[in-house]
Amino acid sequence: MFFLALVVSGLLAGAVYALIALSFVVIYRSSRMINFAAGEWVTVGSLMTATGLHVLSLGLAASIALACAGMIALAWGFSELVLRRLAGRSLISMIMITLGLGALMRGSAAMVFKGVPGTISLPVPEEPLLVLGLIVPLDKLTAAAIAAACIAVVHWFHQSCRTGLALRAISGDQALAAAMGIDVQRHFTFVWAMAAVIAVIAGVLWTSVAGGGFGSALVGLKIFPIVIIGGLDSIRGTIAGAMIVGVLESLTTGYVDTLLGGGFGTIASSLVLIGMLFARPYGLFGRANTKRV
Repeated sequence: MFFLALVVSGLLAGAVYALIALSFVVIYRSSRMINFAAGEWVTVGSLMTATGLHVLSLGLAASIALACAGMIALAWGFSELVLRRLAGRSLISMIMITLGLGALMRGSAAMVFKGVPGTISLPVPEEPLLVLGLIVPLDKLTAAAIAAACIAVVHWFHQSCRTGLALRAISGDQALAAAMGIDVQRHFTFVWAMAAVIAVIAGVLWTSVAGGGFGSALVGLKIFPIVIIGGLDSIRGTIAGAMIVGVLESLTTGYVDTLLGGGFGTIASSLVLIGMLFARPYGLFGRANTKRV
């Protein structure tokens, strides 16, 4: 029963991990840009929501809408004022600019949101749900269900909507997509705005089940094992990688931490990451880079 409880807890956490990682994947999938500021996006999104709740006395839905508007504005400004001017630059330049963005967001948020309580609570009963003898916290179950619904919507969007099809074309060949009349830069701006909205929802869910504050930026470190294990450009892989990391962390925390000390859950996912890089560097569902010669 203890083992099953740990697995269920890991799966519920994995659903939220998957949504956080999705904000990373949607950017990489279309633009092949690695956003190392993903954790900071989640943190700022949750802090904007907390500001609406605790400072402006808005309801949760209105606070989330306000945070989404603020993060979309931030995404638009970053895309138009920074990324547009870096078109055609090397990959290392794009990586460094996201690292700089993350540092800027951490420093600015510490001043802008100083004194704002970082707590966010979902409107669910505090009494846990008892299922076949397992105690399941309703806040974690609700957060996992919302995360799964958001992931399903994003997957449907990429597979069925006209804009999603355009993003898939851009992902395959930017030059060819532009030649076919697709406005690549406008779609890049849209992708960053989408990632901003995902980051807000993911930040709210993570804060509601794990606590808020600037410590939530550390959850961004969990993204990289997830996306490498699953595949950088795969939504299915993101889900699989998040579930693997969530269950692995839960099991090692429950069994191994009592023997080796706390914190081994994070180390375990890093060890799996290293193993995956050796065995299958493009991930479980990722596409290997192939060139015709």
